[in-house]
Amino acid sequence: MTRRISRAKQAIKDSGIPFGMPPKAERAERLSAVLHVLYLIFNEGYVSTSGPSLQRTELSAEAIRLTRPVHRLLPENGEVAGLLALMLLTDARRQARTGTDGSLIPMAEQDRSRWDADSIAEGVALISAALPRGNPGPYQLQAAIAAIHDEAPTAAATDWAQIMALYELLLHMSDNPVVRLNHAVAVAMAKGPQDGLDLLDELETDERIAQDHRLHAVRGHLLLTAGDPVAARSSFLAAAERTTSLQLQRYLYAQAARPAPDSSAG
Repeated sequence: MTRRISRAKQAIKDSGIPFGMPPKAERAERLSAVLHVLYLIFNEGYVSTSGPSLQRTELSAEAIRLTRPVHRLLPENGEVAGLLALMLLTDARRQARTGTDGSLIPMAEQDRSRWDADSIAEGVALISAALPRGNPGPYQLQAAIAAIHDEAPTAAATDWAQIMALYELLLHMSDNPVVRLNHAVAVAMAKGPQDGLDLLDELETDERIAQDHRLHAVRGHLLLTAGDPVAARSSFLAAAERTTSLQLQRYLYAQAARPAPDSSAG
C-alpha cells in the first residue's frame, strides 16, 4: 500500500496538475462522483455483500461521517442533504434489523421502538427542508421514501401508494433495474402481489439483474403472499444460491423451509 501511495504521489507530481478546487464547470460532475462513492460505501456497510455478518457498521458510520462535512460545505445542495438524510433514515433501523444471533429481521417484523428516533428526526428535518427547493434528485426521492417507512407507526400503516408514486418519479430519473425492482415491491404492496409479479416478469429479461438474488427473493415473497408456497420455495432457494452473504442465505433458506398452509384446515 505504501508503494502504491508513493507511485500515485509521483504520478500527480509528474502530471503538473495543480492541487485545488476543480473549475466550476467540472464541480457538479466531481460532486456527483463523490456522492456516489459515499452512497456505495454506506450500502456495503448496511447490507454486506459477503461474509458472516449482515452489516459492517464501521463502513456505514464512516459514510455518514464523511457526508456530514460535505453537507456543511454545501448546505443548499439538495442532493447532498438528500444523501445524508437517506443514510440517517436508513441507518436508524440498524439495531432492529438483526436478532441476537445476527440473523436478518425484515422491516415488517422489526421492533420499531428500537429504531433511532434522533436519526429519524434529523433525517426527516433534512429532507423536509430540501424538497421544497424544487427539482429533487434521486437521493432526495430515496430519502423521502425512507422517511415514509420510518414515520409509519406500524408496517401495516405504511403509505405504500405514496411510496409507489415516488418510485415512479425515480424511474423517470434513474431507470435502473434495482429501482424497477423496488417499484415492483411498492406496486405489490399498494395494489396486490400479482401486479408486482407482472412487473417482475419484465425484469427477468434484464441481464443486469436477472441472476441477482434480490429479484428471486422478491419473487419468493410475492408468491408466498399470493398463496403459492411451492413456487415461492423455488424462488427462495434460487435467491439463496445467488448470494454470498451468509446471514442472508440463512434467512432465505429459512423462508424456503416454511411449511405450506394446510389446505384442509378450516
